[in-house]
Amino acid sequence: MAFYSILFESIAGRPTEETLEAPEFFRDLNLDQLIDAITTRKEDYNLKPFFYTPLRDVETIHYRYEVMRDLADEALTAGLNAFAEKMAVARRYLAMIKKLDFNTHKKGWLLEAALVYGQAVTNLASGLRQLNLTSRGLLAFREYVTHYVNSPEFAALQAEAQAVKGQLSGLKYSVIVRPGRFSVRPYDDEPDYTVTIEQVFEKFQQGAVEDYRLKLYEAAGMNHIEAKILDFVTRLYPEPFAALDRFCAGHDQFIDDTIRVFDREIQFYLAYLEFIAVFKRKGLPFCYPQVSAGCREVFADEVFDLALASALVSSQKPVVCNDFSLQGAERIIVVSGPNQGGKTTFARMFGQLHYLAALGCPVPGRRARLFLFDQIFTHFEREEDIRNLRGKLQDDLVRIHAILARATPNSILILNEMFASTTLQDAIFLSREIMARAMELDLLAVWVTFIDELSTLSEKTISMISTVNPDNPATRTFKILRKPADGLAYALSIAKKHRLTYEQIKERLNS
Repeated sequence: MAFYSILFESIAGRPTEETLEAPEFFRDLNLDQLIDAITTRKEDYNLKPFFYTPLRDVETIHYRYEVMRDLADEALTAGLNAFAEKMAVARRYLAMIKKLDFNTHKKGWLLEAALVYGQAVTNLASGLRQLNLTSRGLLAFREYVTHYVNSPEFAALQAEAQAVKGQLSGLKYSVIVRPGRFSVRPYDDEPDYTVTIEQVFEKFQQGAVEDYRLKLYEAAGMNHIEAKILDFVTRLYPEPFAALDRFCAGHDQFIDDTIRVFDREIQFYLAYLEFIAVFKRKGLPFCYPQVSAGCREVFADEVFDLALASALVSSQKPVVCNDFSLQGAERIIVVSGPNQGGKTTFARMFGQLHYLAALGCPVPGRRARLFLFDQIFTHFEREEDIRNLRGKLQDDLVRIHAILARATPNSILILNEMFASTTLQDAIFLSREIMARAMELDLLAVWVTFIDELSTLSEKTISMISTVNPDNPATRTFKILRKPADGLAYALSIAKKHRLTYEQIKERLNS
């Protein structure tokens, strides 16, 4: 079984270049905040390009799902984390070499890095052999790393590194310090006077005493005096240092490229799983959705906005889950209802779910079937930009025109409260024209709007509304339910609360 990448089963599915900038829609969907939160503790790995690149084929998504499921094994994640820690140490040693001034010192740290690397890979291979893996990715990697640690090249690297380390560790020498100068000579079994002094003064010790010894700073670097001592030691013991020279000359690039790539790529999975573990402990559900590149009949149960949930969980506030479904010819969810009722959050959630599924990640929710899109387009309110010399309405029109020119039947469109700056009559006219184009494309869309009429334009549209507490209409439930839009429903609830309905007023006047 050939191994190429833990993120991509074959080279055919991998982008030729990494995506360095977040997609345009990230800010509107709060995905920028979400990806920041996921990757913040693993900045050394530069994981954001992986999260900026959604997959385009269902098979690669399933490839990643399999790896995610294997990583539910705590022994596996513990082994991978231990491997990552040692690899981080090896990288730190190698990076430090570039900052050091003395060649022999540099070579010593190269040797240490090789020893740590060898231990990391050996332990990982041993641990993987003991686990019951099922994913194509990890099975192939286990086969690769097992073959690698058993290869003559790796065995030679390890044997030579340990032999050189053993020779250097056995060196003993004495430093003779005199006023203004020092000398270095071989150690000649001189007694250790530290032990003698401690024994003499031990009888004066009365119980626990405070330790006044000064702890000196241990720097990785070396000053000129230490370097000179090391130079003298190399002259005293030329053979071990010659062995060190030969090792460094033959193994200056000892990290295997496939191991290096795996070390970074596996963190994509670990970072995401560590992030959602917090929500799972709070009882919030996650699932591996069905993903289709052809079927637009999507649904999701008990789903939530993951970016918002991160803030709510941190502040000990409840997370509200919602459902949605589109069946048959249905394509566009029109969301209406009172302000601050969760409509925009619902729209963001719809986009987040599809995007996370396209990364090959489990999504927040009990179960889901989602569509594999080619592009996501969003149109959320923007502040006026005086540099483009356009008014609010014109800017809305220019932006939506550009979106519709690029959108395809496989795109997802998320619109949030457009045309609030114009008259109701104009807003209805413009919205109908945009809706007609969206229906013509037959794409999936969520449209948050105050125009209830949009939900009944066609068999392709359905209505969902944000709800309030019937006993207290000022209290939002943040539940978005599938039901016909009724612009009067909320006003009537407010009127009832303040006893201002026609019946209530009439009753008061007659009393």
